Amino acid sequence: MNHRSLAFIVLLSSFLGGAVSLIGYKHFFENKNQPVLVEDRKIVLSRLDKDVEKENYIVPDGLNFVQAAEKVTPAVVHIKTQFKQTGSIGPSRRMDDMLREFFGDDFFRYYGNPNGGVRVATGSGVILSEDGYIVTNNHVIENADKIEVILNDKRSFEAKIIGTDVSTDLALLKIEAKDLPYLVFGNSDNVKIGQWVLAIGNPFDLTSTVTAGIVSAKARNIGILRQKTNLSIESFIQTDAAVNPGNSGGALVDLNGNLVGINTAIASNTGSYTGYSFAVPSALVKKVVTDLKEFGTVQRGLLGIQIRDVDAEVAKEYKLPNVEGVYVIEVGKGSGAENAGIKSGDVILGVNGIKVNNTSELQELIARQRPGDKVTITYRRDNKVLQTTAILKNQMNTTDLVKADNKDKARMLSELGAEVVELSDDDKKKYNVEAGLKIKKLYDGKLKEAGVREGFVITRFDKRPIAKIEDLQQALNFARGGVLIEGVYPGGEKAFYGIGL
Repeated sequence: MNHRSLAFIVLLSSFLGGAVSLIGYKHFFENKNQPVLVEDRKIVLSRLDKDVEKENYIVPDGLNFVQAAEKVTPAVVHIKTQFKQTGSIGPSRRMDDMLREFFGDDFFRYYGNPNGGVRVATGSGVILSEDGYIVTNNHVIENADKIEVILNDKRSFEAKIIGTDVSTDLALLKIEAKDLPYLVFGNSDNVKIGQWVLAIGNPFDLTSTVTAGIVSAKARNIGILRQKTNLSIESFIQTDAAVNPGNSGGALVDLNGNLVGINTAIASNTGSYTGYSFAVPSALVKKVVTDLKEFGTVQRGLLGIQIRDVDAEVAKEYKLPNVEGVYVIEVGKGSGAENAGIKSGDVILGVNGIKVNNTSELQELIARQRPGDKVTITYRRDNKVLQTTAILKNQMNTTDLVKADNKDKARMLSELGAEVVELSDDDKKKYNVEAGLKIKKLYDGKLKEAGVREGFVITRFDKRPIAKIEDLQQALNFARGGVLIEGVYPGGEKAFYGIGL
């Protein structure tokens, strides 16, 4: 064997030995650390028996948003409003400040010189009829000099205001058009917590935007309207559908495309959506827009009571048998509640057979009625469950409907921002007056802005003597421009205040 053959044998032996060693290592050591491959399995959505891998797979009806979105989107409009802006205050400053608590820097975008020029606001609206009636939020169009409505098909119309309602933050508009797509009212009473809903509007000027979520609560009171009027009605549907600035006045619908609410507010520290949005329920919307269309103002029936929720603390304090219903703190003199026999200390359990468990639910059910309407009240007194029929009255404590030419009087009474009561005999001695109206509670309004304090007794309004609520209503009816209010505080301190009407 020559040297060349020997070298070849040595190299071959080395190669074979290395190969054997490598195969052995792979077999005995490395394979033990490798993941084991299992049979490939289909991914299946839980509780669905459809084969999701097939091209003709159809989303089940309960999860299909497409049909509702296609039905609703054409009936939701984009609203642009213009205001003449003077100084840095601008129109509707109080509403802006109120909304800023929820929206950060509010819905509005400002253009031009901040000390003058034009202020522009945007929002949404919902077409309610083929001839152009549109519902939106009052704060979207409040104090606007011009209202432009842009349809989903890009057509533009100038709108006029049919009526507004500060208490529910709703407004009814009208455009001159025909054969428009419109939405049908659904029954918000039938909406269930956990139910899918869609929100359609124009957030950040992004027109015709659809978002989905579920109803997370009902009859929610968030206090966004109470600063505007003491007759505010807050019984919002709370959802987690994404709503942002510009969505105000847009539609909240069920998966059949029926209108169940008007999107109004979000709870946010940033000014943008952070998880919760709120809508006026459709049952209340329908009542308000019907009144606005028929009368130009809302016909609001009142029980005439002060109420509070029954919680564990209230139940313990007043020795109630359980935690349910709405506690009656006080009953107004001559009110529908007093005439029906309801007393302070009663616990209201239901209205017209519908159970109520908080003040928001009770206020919404009563707000759907008109003055003169009869309602059946179920209540508990001394551990006995009783029923009575109450005839609702208006803000002026009569059963009359408010006429269109008198709506300014009702508005001005609300703008005063005070709950007034006639003087008792003890009050007359305490204040050393023969007659007057005592301010029992103040809200944000003209009286509070003027510096009036609770407990003040109004003796003269615009030089007219005041003894009864009717006297104040009559004085308001004739009041114009600046008004002087005369009165007295406990202890005989006389005071004078000037307000503008």
